[in-house]
Amino acid sequence: MARPVYLDYHATTPVDPKVLDAMLPYFTQQFGNAASKQHAFGWEAQDAVERARRQVATLIGAAANEIVFTSGASESNNLAIKGVACAMRDRGRHVITVTTEHKSVLDSCSRLERDGWTVSRVPVDGDGFVDLGALRGAMTGQTTVVSVMAANNEIGVLQPLSEIAAIVHERGALLHTDAAQAFGKVPVDVAALGVDLLSLTAHKCYGPKGTGALYVRRQRPKVPIECQIDGGGHENGLRSGTLNVPGIVGLGACAEAAGVVLPDESRRLAGLRDRLLAGLRSGLDGVRVNGSLERRLPHNLHVSFEGIEGEALLMALGDLAVSTGSACSSGSQAPSHVLQAINAVGPGAGASIRFGLGRWTTDAEVDFAIERVTTVVRSLRQRHAVSR
Repeated sequence: MARPVYLDYHATTPVDPKVLDAMLPYFTQQFGNAASKQHAFGWEAQDAVERARRQVATLIGAAANEIVFTSGASESNNLAIKGVACAMRDRGRHVITVTTEHKSVLDSCSRLERDGWTVSRVPVDGDGFVDLGALRGAMTGQTTVVSVMAANNEIGVLQPLSEIAAIVHERGALLHTDAAQAFGKVPVDVAALGVDLLSLTAHKCYGPKGTGALYVRRQRPKVPIECQIDGGGHENGLRSGTLNVPGIVGLGACAEAAGVVLPDESRRLAGLRDRLLAGLRSGLDGVRVNGSLERRLPHNLHVSFEGIEGEALLMALGDLAVSTGSACSSGSQAPSHVLQAINAVGPGAGASIRFGLGRWTTDAEVDFAIERVTTVVRSLRQRHAVSR
């Protein structure tokens, strides 16, 4: 068993060898620019891009022409929120999001706020679910876009998107969801969920970093959206820039693979997640699960341990690659805004760890994590008791 044991699959995933094999020819042999229409190198690249577009669309129940390739979910979130807000500015300048969203959503909304839009930030309950009453109350005739993530990147909670979509559509607004953590991990069907825009990325799903996509509904209704990157009119005018063909091929390959393995992989990871939680609870008291256990990602466990500090815990767990929260806010020592939103911070809240299990996580690695965390938490609690 390699050390440190990697249990941070929410931060990123290794590229699946089959995905890498699909990508490699597009670095050295079929290296054409997909926008080069005059020769075979460009045609090959374009064919590969369109095949990947179909692969991604298939996994989320979309049409291929509704997929816009980007550099990742953060760019997709920016394009969705700012692009729709700008395109619909004449209808209204009010957007809504949720307090537990990813920073790329929250910061996009803050940018709009500085530019003259009004932003409402809806709270969540103690389990991390959107307060549907508060959402309904926040909707106005000026609301154009609402952004609610499919699965929280820290506590793994799966939001009731179809219920949210019904509320949003009642007032004629559009629903965007950040599905970076859900894509390839749980079933996602844009029609069944009723979402109008959906962001996704490859590197959370055993694909390469630097590649993502935005689903933009093209009918019933066709979503109005303005590009945010100008310079060539690529991707039907919604995202200019030379396409990352190897990365896009990798995104398509990981989407196709996920469609095959998703049911069995989800069951296996949920079993490992439950084994991890049971092991921690059998060896320790004062273990609290953050977020709903019933409606969460199968590979996510976010727990707090009473009586110790987070920094001390992580420093003592050098042979476990885990996280206290989102890797996208690296360098920040501030408490997690997600844990703040569910009232899981403050005196006595304890240290929190996000465990992210993945395709190559084994029983032995989970058992090692149980033993290691149990030992460290007991030791830190004893030291804390002596120091008092």
